[in-house]
Amino acid sequence: MTDSGGPSGDLAWVFARQRFGMQPGLGRVEALLSRLGDPQRAFRTVLVGGTNGKGSTAASLAAMLRAGSVRAGLFTSPHLTRFTERFVVDGAELPEAEVAAALAELRPHAEEVGASFFEVITALGAELFRRAGVEVAVMEVGLGGRLDATNALDPVLSILTNVGLDHTEVLGDTHGAIAREKAGILRAGRPAVTGVAADLRPILRVEGAALWALGEEAHLSVQGRGWDGSEVTVDSPAGTVMLRTPLLGAHGAANAGLAALAALRLGLSPEAVQAGAQATQWPGRLEVIPWRGTRVLLDGAHNPDGAQAVAAALRELGVDRLPLVFGAAGDKDLAGVAWALRPLASEVILTRAALSPRAADPASLAPLFPDVPLTATDHPQAALDALAVLRAPQALVCGSLYLLGEVRPLLLGEDSEDRERWQ
Repeated sequence: MTDSGGPSGDLAWVFARQRFGMQPGLGRVEALLSRLGDPQRAFRTVLVGGTNGKGSTAASLAAMLRAGSVRAGLFTSPHLTRFTERFVVDGAELPEAEVAAALAELRPHAEEVGASFFEVITALGAELFRRAGVEVAVMEVGLGGRLDATNALDPVLSILTNVGLDHTEVLGDTHGAIAREKAGILRAGRPAVTGVAADLRPILRVEGAALWALGEEAHLSVQGRGWDGSEVTVDSPAGTVMLRTPLLGAHGAANAGLAALAALRLGLSPEAVQAGAQATQWPGRLEVIPWRGTRVLLDGAHNPDGAQAVAAALRELGVDRLPLVFGAAGDKDLAGVAWALRPLASEVILTRAALSPRAADPASLAPLFPDVPLTATDHPQAALDALAVLRAPQALVCGSLYLLGEVRPLLLGEDSEDRERWQ
């Protein structure tokens, strides 16, 4: 603990709790919420789980709620650059002073119950949303579902985007085992929507939710619009809606469509769904940032399924080969990620997130990219310096959201947090 008081001390305290890692189970977070007066009862909750696409689906739904004049909270993780990105109300991050004040009040209760980092910020999000008068909180699940801290909230609707192999050391090493964990956010008799593959849906249906699955109860049709995103038509028992999303790639279109299906089940009008979809912004997921004559694409793909989705999207956009700036956590399936990205790479600049102790040594990543020109750097700024020399028309930065959190402010000339990142 860096110091014992004041906003900076409380932030240092909560960041230090990342080192204790994930601690599955609901007992601590339920005790913490109880001590706070159960703030989660002041609003309706939507839980958004899945292996990939949780954030963009949650952001799309929150934008649709906002367009429908619903005061919406959006809780996501991890943040890219600022801690306050995790707590958004009506499209705006809550002020740092407001977040710090609530954290200071929550801290003694969290210490008393031994809450983990993610349990603290989940309860903090609930308390902040209560204070802000949120009507519906869209909460992104952190890890899995059944024992994730967000599952202490009682959702009126649940979303499961998909199931892939990630966090296998915690969730299990098969798609079926992971699906069972993620299905824990479903509630018997309550609405749920999913894009999970057909062979895994029977696992979800065991929970007894009123589940609508893409390809069964509901259907999507997608027309790509290149760098402008996609047009998506959603057909469902709740009606048909046509929308445009700026999210790139087929996976971005599917996430927007799944959010639209959820919005219709929540009673939003087609007009709100359309307006919200078009207004959605989700940094770090095939985000385009012009920089020194190069179109830099940022994407947090950190598992094989995510990397394959990015590669497919770039092929759809007519991208043949481009420089790749790559850095990743050492505990991921890096061989699978590199296998998906390697055909796109004209050359690879290896680096690491300077603030992430989990980041792999760039030199150790070199064998993942045989027969591709390589440059190894020890800092994101050095990687960008190497990229600038290439004067490429476009480039991709990916492998880790923590890496993006350090690269993005360098591209935009913004300040960033100087805090160690584990979660």
